[in-house]
Amino acid sequence: MITVRLRIVDAFTERAFTGNPAAVVRLDDRKQLPDDGWFRSLALELNAPATGFILPAEDDRADFRLRWFTPSVELELCGHATLASARCLFDDGLTGPIRFATRSGVLNARQRSDGAVVLEFPAQPPRQIEPPAGLARALGAEPVWVGEGGDKYLVELVDAAAVRQLEPDIEALRDLPASSVVVTACSDLPDADFVSRCFAPKLGNPEDQVTGSAHTVLGPFWGSRLGRDELVGLQLSRRTGLVGVRLVDGRAELTGRAVVVLDGQLSPAVLT
Repeated sequence: MITVRLRIVDAFTERAFTGNPAAVVRLDDRKQLPDDGWFRSLALELNAPATGFILPAEDDRADFRLRWFTPSVELELCGHATLASARCLFDDGLTGPIRFATRSGVLNARQRSDGAVVLEFPAQPPRQIEPPAGLARALGAEPVWVGEGGDKYLVELVDAAAVRQLEPDIEALRDLPASSVVVTACSDLPDADFVSRCFAPKLGNPEDQVTGSAHTVLGPFWGSRLGRDELVGLQLSRRTGLVGVRLVDGRAELTGRAVVVLDGQLSPAVLT
């Protein structure tokens, strides 16, 4: 009988029950891969912010395929579920850099000697735009600067307190054209250079807890502002998490840790 392992991993954190939870499902049998409906149904059943499905590679460009699903949509790019998937594979005994074939191209993950995982993602520098109609009203705060990158609105607020205290109208944010809205400000804490929060109701996450993909936009923005190519971002969600960002050769290398909080397997009833 085929068994399929399921793990729940808290990403971008060193402590369980913080960071961003992701489910990770590893499917190694190339001959019995399920259809898209099964992926969507399982992601909805698990109801994690994202579920990463590790699948056999289709060619020698990559070691695995990786797909990401929220309870409602398939994602083009997901940082925390990639970190969680890499953590699981390293725990399974892989040692070298891992190449994932994804909808955003081939993404590399490697493990540092201290156990942290580094993800090589494409940087997505935001371009400044006129604030879209309804944005300030939906946020309940006046933007200092608005840009767009990676189908995300990046909104700078006056300070970290404004980001921390924000109580947006989630349904109004859903009506905006971009897939998500990332708010940010310079950090008021010593362990981070900038703070952020990410709202993605269109993707099934009214407020995402720690958003790796948002840091492909945040990193270039704050790197330019602060004149640095290595930064640390603190996401001020309820669970919070830290994301290291290093800008190099058009990439945003995201560094984080992850904790496995559940390790089991799917019921045979699910596999039929």
